[in-house]
Order: sequence, then C-alpha cells, then structure tokens
Amino acid sequence: MKNEVLLVTGMSGAGRTTASAALDDLGWFVIDNMPPELIARVGELATAGPLVYAGVAFIVGRSGRVEPDFLLEVVRQLKEQHEHAKILFLEAPDDVLIRRFEGNRRRHPFPAATLAESIAGERAQLQSLRDAADLVIDTGSINTNQLRSRMVEIFNEENGSDSLRVSLVSFGYSNGIPRDVDLVFDCRFLPNPHWIDELRPLTGLDKQVSAYVLEQEAAQHFLNDVVPMLEWQIPAFVKEGKAYLSIAIGCTGGRHRSVAIAEEIRRRLNLQHEVFHRDIAR
Repeated sequence: MKNEVLLVTGMSGAGRTTASAALDDLGWFVIDNMPPELIARVGELATAGPLVYAGVAFIVGRSGRVEPDFLLEVVRQLKEQHEHAKILFLEAPDDVLIRRFEGNRRRHPFPAATLAESIAGERAQLQSLRDAADLVIDTGSINTNQLRSRMVEIFNEENGSDSLRVSLVSFGYSNGIPRDVDLVFDCRFLPNPHWIDELRPLTGLDKQVSAYVLEQEAAQHFLNDVVPMLEWQIPAFVKEGKAYLSIAIGCTGGRHRSVAIAEEIRRRLNLQHEVFHRDIAR
C-alpha cells in the first residue's frame, strides 16, 4: 500500500530497532531518527515519488528528546495528507525495560538519577502519544523474533484490507494476558489435552490435538457463538474507522486449546495471514 504512512515511537528499549528492521524486510521505506519538523514534508515526497513501497515508516524518539505535542501535530499533518497515516506505539512493563537496559548496559536517554526514574519519566512524557496511538504492541512478554513475527503478521501488505487489519493471537493465562489486544476470549473451559499423555508433547497445530479440541461439543458451541459475533463486529469496527483489530484466544499454557481454537477462527473468518502463537514454544 504505497500511501500508508506509519510513525513508530514508544518506550526506549521496547523494540523500535526490531520493528524498523521488520518493516524494512516487508518492503517499507524506513526513515530512522529524522528531525520531527521534517517528517510531514518527507512523507509527502516519499509517497509521491516514482518508486513503489509497501509504506513509509518514520522511527522517532530514539534520541530521548521527543516532544509529544509537536509529534501529535506532525501526525495531524500526516493524516491530512494521507488517509492511512497511523501511529504505532511500542511499550513494555517497567521491570522488563530495567532488565533490558541492565543487560546491555546502555544509558537510558531520559535524564534522571536512577534507571527506574528515567523509565517513569519517559513513560509520563510519552503518555499522550500512547493515548493517541492507532496500534500499541506490548513487547514485555515476547522476544525479538516474536516481535518480528508480530510486525509481519500486522503489516504484511497481503494481510487484510486497507481499512482494517485483523490479527489473531493465542496465549496462555499462566504467562499473562496480552496487554495490546482488543478482544480476549477464554477457552479454559474445554478439556485440556495436556492431561493426555500422547497429546501433551504436541501443540494445537498438530492434527491430533486440533481434532481432540474441535470435536468437543463445547468447542463447537463456542465457535458458533464467537465467529458470527466477529463477523458482524468487524464491519462495525470498519465503520467506526478502526485501523487494527487484535483478537486473543487464551487457555492455561497457550500450547493446545487456544492454538487450535485460534486457527479454527482464522479459517472460519477466512483470514489469510498466520496466527501469532505467543506461548506455543514455552
């Protein structure tokens, strides 16, 4: 989609470098750390040029001198120029960001007496951008490869329509509910394949597990309720102008029931992209 423009920002240490690389791999024209006052003009030039890109992405905030009010004004200008201009905000819990900075021994860009105070100060400074974001990705419970997969799932040009991109996530409640999803469905009421010896080492992607889960009468009842609801909700979200819709399906560990159910919802909704199975390898 040549006229799609994305402003990527968020907490330091939350994964902007990984997000930038993923967009570049998807054929986006990625511009890193450009002065905010030039973004609107460059965005106009980039989308009007002869070369065709999947989109234009501006990675901002790396210097630690982000002025949220000015960036919001820049985004307002971008949205006047481009129908599909959006904000992506990357975040992670404080304890995760502390571990990441202590692990790589980098200095946090927000000046403060302690690392914890730097993170708290930056979070407060960026709150208005986070509130205005069209899409928020919480990277606290996913690794670098999973973030790349999540970006591909959402921003692959082949995934979804221009107006709304629908993504599915499976997860385990034992590892925490994803904080960056819109709708959450719980399938822990279904019999757990974990307690069947021959199914325990498999996942919901294996035919034996999928068959066991989907053959349950309760699973069919669940699917026959949820899928029709999503079929009318998705057009309603489109009508309201929502750009991204993330649907999460959870079970206890995130390896069996939620995986099988999420895959079946994807099939019934005829979504072309893969489901992001957050906890399948745990």
